[in-house]
Amino acid sequence: MKIRTRLTIWYAAILILSLIVIGIGTYEQIIEQMELRHLSDLWEHALFETSESVVWVGVPAVLLGVLGGWWITRRALAPVISLTEAVERTHDGNLGKRLPRTGNGDELDRLTEVFNDMTSRLDNSFQRIREFTLHASHELKTPLTVMHGELETALREGNLPAAQREMLLSQLDEIERLAKIVDGLTLLAKADAGQVALNFESVHLEELVRESVADARILAQPQAIQVNCSECKEVVVSGDRHRLRQLLLNLTDNAIKYNQPKGTVNISLLRQNGFAELKIENTGAGLPPELQSHVFERFFRGDSSHSSIIEGCGLGLSIAQWIVLAHKGSIQFASEPGKLTTVTVKVPVGAVN
Repeated sequence: MKIRTRLTIWYAAILILSLIVIGIGTYEQIIEQMELRHLSDLWEHALFETSESVVWVGVPAVLLGVLGGWWITRRALAPVISLTEAVERTHDGNLGKRLPRTGNGDELDRLTEVFNDMTSRLDNSFQRIREFTLHASHELKTPLTVMHGELETALREGNLPAAQREMLLSQLDEIERLAKIVDGLTLLAKADAGQVALNFESVHLEELVRESVADARILAQPQAIQVNCSECKEVVVSGDRHRLRQLLLNLTDNAIKYNQPKGTVNISLLRQNGFAELKIENTGAGLPPELQSHVFERFFRGDSSHSSIIEGCGLGLSIAQWIVLAHKGSIQFASEPGKLTTVTVKVPVGAVN
């Protein structure tokens, strides 16, 4: 129940109680007057006079009081409603936007000032985290590149013992994995800071989907996973071709990695209500309901015991979500453990004018 409704009910209850007290007092007063006048029909006349006073005076007064109280509480709580709506619209992307203040110096104005100070501190903290991530990623690139080059040079030597060659290959794989993590973090840090420029053009999304299906079939061969494309309608969207290819690669790669041997991946592209609707389904182990809300978080990889044997860094879906949101679209994840996992992407249809 809203505060405004609760206050109005309380106010009405107080007015009704006051009316009852007034009625009792009026009744007793009339009784006293009639006892002095020695009227025979004392009780009936007193009751009639009391009822008449309550109906013609008390009831209108209560109605006026309730309406007046409702109007007063509505006016008094209007700033609270405005503040609540403004806070609901606040997220990590607009923390620098200050909430409007009334300027009258009351408690709500003070509360708004506290909210503004809090969001300002949060914005500064997030900004420092983004800068740290960006700088750290940038600084890590150089040593990783150097180490990668040195290992490749060492592997070119033909007289290396088999054990040493195996060790160097393992180290090279780990360095390449670290390089992918650094690249992913750099991209997300730049995206958070608004430093990634997208080149929007008219893109035939069905062409990218067909290319992605062909690539996915190659990636799926070692596990004998079947990749199907049930439907692929012609759809033109306004988007960055490179980022849309990256989106499809991340999603199909996940659908193959988190699948079972001889499983199935089904990809479809439809045009629905002004949106290009892309669905990628796989027959992997899936995720329990309590974990599904975390799939787009950075470095989230589901069940750690299962993910430890799967290559990846847990940034693929985070990058996919950023790409979709940058194209004014939406992405959803649904999973029935042991049955089917589905990622649904919707992007507005429309060519660049």
